[in-house]
Amino acid sequence: TILHDIFSSFGKILSCKVVYDENGLNGYGVVRFQTPAAAKRAIENMNDLLMNDCIAYIGSFKSHDEREEDLRARDNEFTNVYIKNFGEDIDDERLNYLFCKYGQVLSVKVITDRSGKSKGFGFVNFKKHEDARKAIQGMNGKIVNGRAIYVGRAQTKTERQGELKSEFEPMNNQDKMTRYQVRQLYFVASGCSGTNLYVKNLDNEIDDERLWQEFSPFGAITSAKVMMDHGNSRGFGFVCFTSPEDATMAVSQMNGRIVVRKPWYVAFAQHKKERQAYLANMFMQRMGGVCAVPYPAMVPYQPPPYSYIMAPMY
Repeated sequence: TILHDIFSSFGKILSCKVVYDENGLNGYGVVRFQTPAAAKRAIENMNDLLMNDCIAYIGSFKSHDEREEDLRARDNEFTNVYIKNFGEDIDDERLNYLFCKYGQVLSVKVITDRSGKSKGFGFVNFKKHEDARKAIQGMNGKIVNGRAIYVGRAQTKTERQGELKSEFEPMNNQDKMTRYQVRQLYFVASGCSGTNLYVKNLDNEIDDERLWQEFSPFGAITSAKVMMDHGNSRGFGFVCFTSPEDATMAVSQMNGRIVVRKPWYVAFAQHKKERQAYLANMFMQRMGGVCAVPYPAMVPYQPPPYSYIMAPMY
């Protein structure tokens, strides 16, 4: 199978399965390697690989019981509460006033921008887990100055880093070359040109010229465009190179790089015709067609369990 072919280079595979439901592909699969070392290599080299304009998430498999146990452990010990969707009139003092009735508060913080303006969310850290849980039960959905606020368990630093890792973590030189080689193999196999890049998380001050300047060191560019809405940046754009090699190197070097104030997300864009060809190919494979062209088996994201290879995250 395609899944087997993709991962077999990392070690001997004992079993390989793409999960289906009544509607077809369920968005994830499981690859079982003979050794933990092979599984580790697959995760390190394949996680964050773009396949048919989707980012594949590859991680260690956890059973249902293990996932439930992790969730219970986190839910039974947290003390930090996340609050969002409140107005600019809510400051640290006001937020403390709203939540101190549920128990002893260790710290309160409304997140602001550089000018001191509230971003509409903040954190309250209680001394006791029981008080944090009571605050969530008592305040989630409550109307504060005309707004229904959201109150829930705040993620730990480790959890936040885990979610951001695949999108924003810089890679060392060895990782970059490995990803470069894997992407090259992918584009050869899938028939994608691999010259058009999708760039998001742009600051408002990034225009076409600045976008061009940031990517021009990697090779000849045919176009660079920031998408606009009534004169305002939509926070993303496209850069098209003349060669796939230059585009691939730009992805490996620019993904996660902080430009102005934000870390950029850079990945390969996919044309509408390529997406249509992929979908048509998947249909032919499911219908038993013999002339289907091999494509990496990825579909739009659906929440999956953990596994060696899972649903695309984007």
